[in-house]
Amino acid sequence: MIGSLSQIGAVTALGIRTVRLRLASSGVAVVGIGAVAAVFVGVLSMAEGFRATMAGTGEPDTAIVLRVGADAEMTSALLGDQVRTIADTPGIARSATGPMASPELAVQVDLLKRSTGTTANVPLRGVTAEAFQVRRRVRIVEGRRFEPGRNEIIVGRRAAAQYANLSVGSVLKWGENQWQVVGVFDGGGTVVDSELWCDVRVLAPAYRRGNSFQSVYLRLESPQAFDRVKDALTADPRLNVKVLRERDYYAEQSTAVYTIITTIGMVIAGLMGIGAVFAAVNSMYSAVASRTREIAMLRALGFRGGPVVVSVLAESMMLALVGGIAGGLIAYIGLNGYETSTINWQSFSQVGFAFAVTPALLVRGIVYAVAIGFIGGLFPAVRAARVPVVVALREL
Repeated sequence: MIGSLSQIGAVTALGIRTVRLRLASSGVAVVGIGAVAAVFVGVLSMAEGFRATMAGTGEPDTAIVLRVGADAEMTSALLGDQVRTIADTPGIARSATGPMASPELAVQVDLLKRSTGTTANVPLRGVTAEAFQVRRRVRIVEGRRFEPGRNEIIVGRRAAAQYANLSVGSVLKWGENQWQVVGVFDGGGTVVDSELWCDVRVLAPAYRRGNSFQSVYLRLESPQAFDRVKDALTADPRLNVKVLRERDYYAEQSTAVYTIITTIGMVIAGLMGIGAVFAAVNSMYSAVASRTREIAMLRALGFRGGPVVVSVLAESMMLALVGGIAGGLIAYIGLNGYETSTINWQSFSQVGFAFAVTPALLVRGIVYAVAIGFIGGLFPAVRAARVPVVVALREL
């Protein structure tokens, strides 16, 4: 065993020391594998950033009430009488003005994207003053809040950055109504950063919604009060509702987009990985060809084929490791924190988010790169070990 390990160490060290003599072919393998790792990490960081934005929305003591059967706010409907019943439920936190329950209504409006000049669906959410008590992370960073009863809107930080005509003082027209932007708010990196907010009592008649809402957001007395509030609301015969923790609701809303982006990323990385494998194969065949004399001498001295296989694989995986680390760094430097938006297919509206190149993604990218290196070096390694000593010695 010790003899085998010493042979593996000697042959591997010799191979790695001679890499500098094959910089051209080795460089091709490193660049190819590095590109695959960069794309792999970059695409998955998009999915990870979207999921982090959605799943990070909400606090442990906030809940959302929807009609039974609705999988999103857009397909939910609650009447005014039901909203009052929900707000009076024990377990909901109260302030000096009453229960911290925010009945809300959302519609889709068209806005022009700065980056592409195309239109996109953006949520215009009608809220009450209680919305700012329920969503404690929302704070005005420019201008002021909208005044009740007026056609005024405030815009999320990411929406203001990504869409045209959303600066404070701008006037927008949707349908027969004109709306003035009076403020910009920061939602703490959550999904509401991509929304526009206005007074729900102004929005409802403007879109002929009458005395109806789509959801009610609740701030609970404590996270432990959730089950008590949920049981009370679902058991009430006057209501036909379901109750979810706000975090769970938005995490579920991210499922479709996360799956789509991840699947596309895997397909792209798989196709590029095939090309990178061929680059690694060519590189290692070139390395084996240039080391034929060395291998012949080692075999003649009694070195077995196993250490030769390990040395070639180690060289291939080392080059892949360098490429994987380089690709991961490129993805991190170029994409981490970059803000963009995509459509959420479950709500059919744009959601702004930031790419998130996490340590776990970097590790996955490096592991994928090393796996490519292993596959690319396997056949050349086996070939090197099977070269007959007599044939190899003719190269001397």
